[in-house]
Amino acid sequence: MIYPIVGFGHPTLRKVAQPITADYPELKQLVSDMFETMYNADGVGLAAPQIDLSIRVVVIGFRPYDEKSDTYGEPAEEHVLINPEILEYRGEKQYFNEGCLSIPDIHEDVLRPERVVVRYCDTDFVEHTEEFSGMLARVAQHEIDHLDGKVFTDRLSNLRRTMLHRRLNDIASGRVATHYRMKPNKRK
Repeated sequence: MIYPIVGFGHPTLRKVAQPITADYPELKQLVSDMFETMYNADGVGLAAPQIDLSIRVVVIGFRPYDEKSDTYGEPAEEHVLINPEILEYRGEKQYFNEGCLSIPDIHEDVLRPERVVVRYCDTDFVEHTEEFSGMLARVAQHEIDHLDGKVFTDRLSNLRRTMLHRRLNDIASGRVATHYRMKPNKRK
């Protein structure tokens, strides 16, 4: 099942998501649906708050891109992070151009550490502690921010956020076109 993605301004994106337990109903189906939703939108990561579920679940998947055929292949690696927690930031901070399915058509350079140590559970609720580096570290930090009620534009300078204000308001008002379905923002 492909879920609609909530856009900037939706209240669920600003809530701190709640941890789940091993008895969460139909967890493996939810994770499968989250991957399907993410790939349908050409994303590399998706946090449950982005599909209007305020729970601590993240999926990450990288699909190799073939420039000759302009298509994506099968996932090279997939990660499911349940109740993730960043224990340590390591290495130099680096800028990387980030985007977000909840903030379509906006890409900005964001400064983040190059490596992180993350504790999380898999879908069988086996606990893992791993060091992530490179793109996996970047995407994990971005998605865990979603679980903490943050979006990548929060990490920009005040000046840059001011410059994006009109475009962010357009997204919040539903005035954005995407190739994937977005859920309208709730009225306050």
